[in-house]
Amino acid sequence: MLKNSISIFLCLSLLCACTTTPQQDISRDTAGTDNRKDATAMADDEDVRAARESLRKRLATRDIPEPPGETADSPAPEHADIWARIRSDLRLQRDLSRRSTQERLSWYSRHQDYLDRVADRATPYIHYIVEQLEARDMPLDLALLPVVESAYQPFAHSPSRASGIWQFIPGTGRLYGLKQTWWYDGRRDIVAATGAALDYLQKLHAEFNGDWLLALAAYNTGERNVARAIERNRRAGKPTDFWSLRLARETRGYVPSLLAVSELVASPAKYNITLKTIPNEPYFRQIDVGSQIDLATVSELSELDMETVYRLNPGINNWATDPHGPHHILVPVDIAEDFRDKLSGLPDKERVQWKQHKISKGDTLSKIAAIHRTDVATLKQVNRLRGNTIRAGGSLLIPAAKKPLDHYTLSLDARRFRGLTRSGDGERYLYTVQRGDNLWDISRAYGVSVRQLCAWNGISPNKLLHPGNKLVVWVKKDSAGTVKVASRATSTSQKHISYTVKEGDSLWLISRRYGVSVKQLQKWNSLGGRSYLKPGQNLDIYLGTPPSDA
Repeated sequence: MLKNSISIFLCLSLLCACTTTPQQDISRDTAGTDNRKDATAMADDEDVRAARESLRKRLATRDIPEPPGETADSPAPEHADIWARIRSDLRLQRDLSRRSTQERLSWYSRHQDYLDRVADRATPYIHYIVEQLEARDMPLDLALLPVVESAYQPFAHSPSRASGIWQFIPGTGRLYGLKQTWWYDGRRDIVAATGAALDYLQKLHAEFNGDWLLALAAYNTGERNVARAIERNRRAGKPTDFWSLRLARETRGYVPSLLAVSELVASPAKYNITLKTIPNEPYFRQIDVGSQIDLATVSELSELDMETVYRLNPGINNWATDPHGPHHILVPVDIAEDFRDKLSGLPDKERVQWKQHKISKGDTLSKIAAIHRTDVATLKQVNRLRGNTIRAGGSLLIPAAKKPLDHYTLSLDARRFRGLTRSGDGERYLYTVQRGDNLWDISRAYGVSVRQLCAWNGISPNKLLHPGNKLVVWVKKDSAGTVKVASRATSTSQKHISYTVKEGDSLWLISRRYGVSVKQLQKWNSLGGRSYLKPGQNLDIYLGTPPSDA
């Protein structure tokens, strides 16, 4: 733990997890946003860099604990229900005289249906969190923090890019050892993110002299903001407890929200609410699968539907686990041994399917990766490539999804279109992609959104379209019974977008994605013929510009 010193936590103004004002968060059952800054925006002098590096090294060696499992000799739990177990060790001082706490308490107590939904979502995860809190001798009130942060939504994602039930933003996640790749996001991994969140909370508790309310405020708004507020009050001769500090409005509501939930758990009958029973027993077990595995295979071996597989393993972004690890899967306790036995008898070649891609002129690793829904690093590792150079006429071994991509119902792409219908009103058409087509132009021609077009076809907005591809389009007829389709070829309207360059992007790849030419991209962005793109760089793109303007 770091020493209790204002000077240290002024230097180590690290990132923090993210939430929103409870009224906003509760009304839509999702995580919100805040105005916290990424670690890269903090002061970066030698002391900060040295302290940060020391923390990284310490956390890099942290082992993720194996979720506990029941044995034949395990004693019966003292409490049959998880809420009773939490109730037995609520330690935070709930100042119910505070107006902010009363307002949030009143809201929660009037929304039984919301509390029921949260309990349903929490059921697979909360026992594990309680076990980890008890192992660290931390207040069980903290098992309720994901209620405030994310409403226990495993896929909660805020506009400030916070993700998971603990709402880590990218920089904080990386600082606390949470890997984030195309395949996997540790911020949503229940086991890994819980370990990181408790590490962070313990660190804050130590920094703020054992004051949990200040630690929670810092988890929401950052150490630097809380430290500054304390210093302002100290200079003015004012108290430095949480209730006396001048903090952001969101943070002033964040801590009372947790105290209100804690009060409801402590005395549900007093507020005329009931807490849906959650058994006080392990829900899942962590299985080491040893290597990359297709989630369709996991579903078949475990006999779980795909949504259940994803909800237990929300850190998996796409159709398989990360080929570079971590190599673990969570499955319900009651099927864990059967799943392990079936897995041990599974031939390596059936874990992930493979196919060969013949390299054509103009192919790049990033283009091939995009086509086959994988990443460049995997292609290089599987094919033992040291660099990015590939030759036309050769071939690459590619990991391939066993099922069509729309089978992976809670993959990152699928979640983007959740709630959008997979069929539409009117007539169903099959549109044949022409040379130079892009999703935006096709959607405009048919008067639909790109998101809806992607939902109908189970594809990502970043999908490369190839001449001859077929796209489903639902089109409504007018009163005369005819379908009106805009002529994309004669349209002269433009739409400006700002595109953020991603790892592996190239001008050619971006030009294909948006149906413009490389020369146009170079002209619009004042790029020379030898210009290199950098991740995070913004490019101006003018959709609808005729090629002759290049």
